[in-house]
Amino acid sequence: MKTFRVATILALILVMASLSACQTLTGRSAGRYLDDKTITAQVKSKLTAEKATNLTRIGVSTVNGVVMLTGVADSFDDKAKAEALAMQVDGVKHIQNQVQVKGTPAASPR
Repeated sequence: MKTFRVATILALILVMASLSACQTLTGRSAGRYLDDKTITAQVKSKLTAEKATNLTRIGVSTVNGVVMLTGVADSFDDKAKAEALAMQVDGVKHIQNQVQVKGTPAASPR
């Protein structure tokens, strides 16, 4: 029984060590991928907790610490508020704010 326990622990250590060197299809390590998921969750939590405005229609994604905000806001102030809230999260390196303001024409594609 003790040999099985030692073998299990060694197998777990081996798996954890190999995961630290693995990369996802996007080239991110497993740790970076988890960090990005954590940042996304924290930004979404801040947007949802904001009671003064309706920021729940804003989508959030994160790649390598760069947060992309998409969706629709009711005003330019709400758009700026979403960006400010996202910047408060640890690990955010940059914000790409692509939120459209309700009632304004969408940006033309280039």
